[in-house]
Amino acid sequence: MKYRTILLFGAPGSGKGTQGRILGSIPNFFHCACGDVFRNLDIESEIGKVFVEYSSRGELVPDEQTVELWSKSIALSTQTGRFRPEQDTLVLDGIPRNVHQAEMLSDVLDVVTIFYLRCTNLDNLVQRMQRRALKENRLDDASLDVIRKRLRTYEKETKPVLRYYGQRLVHRIDADQAPAKVLFDILRHVIKV
Repeated sequence: MKYRTILLFGAPGSGKGTQGRILGSIPNFFHCACGDVFRNLDIESEIGKVFVEYSSRGELVPDEQTVELWSKSIALSTQTGRFRPEQDTLVLDGIPRNVHQAEMLSDVLDVVTIFYLRCTNLDNLVQRMQRRALKENRLDDASLDVIRKRLRTYEKETKPVLRYYGQRLVHRIDADQAPAKVLFDILRHVIKV
């Protein structure tokens, strides 16, 4: 079965998690943030150590481990009834992070739309990430060098995912505006999906 899927797409700090949590609170939407799945790992476990090793350098966790961990998380959410694939729309944030992951997931994801949260003010992104590091104890957002590397990685590895899925699915959303306005712009399109 392919999961009916909405992708929240954008640079680190663009507001994907904020918008995903809100959408996930609406009946028949299930939000899965891959970063949260990784951050909830036991850092002493084998995969937890891999996550800390890569994220502390601002790099992406290897594709195979990322997709495997995501698949296990979705399976558990399905088994516990939190995600009901036959009626829920899956809202993904943080996966696929590159074209290879998109290809790996092509048999399970039916991507119906992509919300590309564009943040043109780089200072906004950096400030959001640093605030988030303090509020949420996110080590991957604490260092300016790591933030810069994450943004370079996004440009080089993640942004090409938009081309993979094609422009007809992409809705560009101004992520520099207030979160409520971003949500309004997203919801205008969600009701048409």
